Amino acid sequence: MLFVCYPKCTTCQKARAWLDSRGVTYDFRDIKQENPTRQELEDWYRKSGLPLKRFFNTSGLLYKSLGLKDKLPGMSEAEQFDLLATDGMLVKRPLAVGDEFVLVGFREAEWAERFGA
Repeated sequence: MLFVCYPKCTTCQKARAWLDSRGVTYDFRDIKQENPTRQELEDWYRKSGLPLKRFFNTSGLLYKSLGLKDKLPGMSEAEQFDLLATDGMLVKRPLAVGDEFVLVGFREAEWAERFGA
């Protein structure tokens, strides 16, 4: 499994500690150092079954400074993927990416269901 997060994010820290305490093995990826590619984002989106808007870090400073709350509804899916791929700080985190699943954000109950912990 791939665990994508921003190490300074407290929610990411909680998710990582949660995984570690349950012995879940993962490959760690710092979203700030290695931004997801457009292709990865498209694959994760399709695998997740979630609305594309869920992949945006709506509480982030960059999201707010770009005024995306008002702009996203008028953007095509392709434009949204292009935008997400420009900066990891726009992407909701943490992400847990497995062969058959993608978890976006840390909801303990959802993660416990997925990892059987």
